[in-house]
Amino acid sequence: MDQPGFFDLDERYRTLAESGDPLIKLSELIEFEVFRGPLATALARSDGLKGGRPPYDPVLMFKILVLQTLYTMSDDATEFQIKDRLSFMRFLGLSLHNRVPDSKTIWLFREQLTRAGAITELFASFDAHLKARGHLAMSGQIVDASIVAAPRQRNTEAEKAAIKDGRIPEDWAAKPNKLAQKDRDARWTLKRAKARPRAEDGPTKPRVELAIPVFGYKNHVSIDRAHGFVRRFTVTDAASYDGGQLTRLLDKDNTASTVWADTAYRSKRNERHLARSGFLSKVHFRRKPGFDLTLSQAKANAARSRVRSRDRDCLCCSEAPLRTVRQDHWPGAGYREDRPRQPHLQHAPPDLDRAAQGTRLNLGPSPQRLTSPLDTGPSPRPRPRTLSAASKVVLRGVLSWEATF
Repeated sequence: MDQPGFFDLDERYRTLAESGDPLIKLSELIEFEVFRGPLATALARSDGLKGGRPPYDPVLMFKILVLQTLYTMSDDATEFQIKDRLSFMRFLGLSLHNRVPDSKTIWLFREQLTRAGAITELFASFDAHLKARGHLAMSGQIVDASIVAAPRQRNTEAEKAAIKDGRIPEDWAAKPNKLAQKDRDARWTLKRAKARPRAEDGPTKPRVELAIPVFGYKNHVSIDRAHGFVRRFTVTDAASYDGGQLTRLLDKDNTASTVWADTAYRSKRNERHLARSGFLSKVHFRRKPGFDLTLSQAKANAARSRVRSRDRDCLCCSEAPLRTVRQDHWPGAGYREDRPRQPHLQHAPPDLDRAAQGTRLNLGPSPQRLTSPLDTGPSPRPRPRTLSAASKVVLRGVLSWEATF
């Protein structure tokens, strides 16, 4: 019978490192201590002179939120995985004898950051960290928006009218528990797309246009073309007009003046603002009702689409929250729908190694084998090697918290 040794844990950590633990590189490339100042300001904790159990380290809790976003886990699943996974414990600096924050503590920490409006300071600290490492905003900027879905509300017509007027329905005001379950900020919108052509239709048959109703929010982001980092962002309800957010997204620190955007941002007001502010507009041309684009406009749009599509994967960091559920109440706090037979971890970490080889970071669902306590098979662990790849993971986490509240 094998006997436990003094160095078994160290040997297991070494084996994990050799197999390519991506969290090791994430810890090496990102200096998480840069967030301590904004976190301390946002939390405004007491000095501890009155006694009581000391709170968890804010940087530790911040890294837990990064893990939660990176692996798309609920609060309960996050608590379980930290206790279960040695790689998570090493990333957080925890040992087997250390206490692990429970799911309600994780939820409350995220809630405190949201109520304190810490997103702006955290984002600014991280942007300053990127600039200090030489990742300046360069080569122009690309502006776009993505929809963040929220749970659909089952409201009566009277309740809908009250919400649109900015009032709280009388029935909800008398029942605070019911009010805590209701999302009064999200709105409905139509997401327009075109159906994929079928082989039997032929090249001449026009594609069917689809209008998909979506309830939720919008993440509006501006990324720099050189590195693909999010430099400016704002969050609105899903019904908000994309073009109305352009002035808030323009980054004047970018070394180039070119701005790329789709037709949603094309308006006379925006064009005048870009010209007055010294920006070069590469916004897609919009065809007039009843007329087609001219040949020169069609060619210009095609060239601009190539630039925007090249960096489209960077915008996945703002689309990732489509898998999340709004978490603004105690009952069921932190719930996210897990896949069948995968109750604790939805999918493997993003392919960081491809980003290190020069391609954009894929922050969507990974085709790799899923890992969970019910799945004992091996799972490949790609290894991040660049600051660019690791930084986008943190940016995705920061944007996800803002979009889900």
